[in-house]
Amino acid sequence: MPKVTIANEKKEIDVPVGANLREELRKAGVQVYRGLSRWLNCFGHGSCGTCRVLVKKGMENLSPTGKMERFTLWRMISTIGHEDEMRLSCQAAVNGDVTIETKPGMNLYGENFWQKPYPNK
Repeated sequence: MPKVTIANEKKEIDVPVGANLREELRKAGVQVYRGLSRWLNCFGHGSCGTCRVLVKKGMENLSPTGKMERFTLWRMISTIGHEDEMRLSCQAAVNGDVTIETKPGMNLYGENFWQKPYPNK
């Protein structure tokens, strides 16, 4: 069985192959959402982006990113600097060992956000 390691909560859970990451995290009692997002979310349809996780290791052990997930992550400002490491837990199926960070923060003060020359100009 694949092992999911939650780095910021120092917790490990065993999940069946092909299991939905969001569902397995919720079963294990890991809080995926922040604040009101616990009740105000898309319930796993991949349109709100509140269940995002930062994949530290094992990105190749998750299912491929779909069109809806790519669009949702593309429009979120919180993914700046982590475009290749961010996934929506509701859209990711676990196929092997993976290390994640739940509820990643925004990097508004990092070198990737306030680049010069500005990427939009």
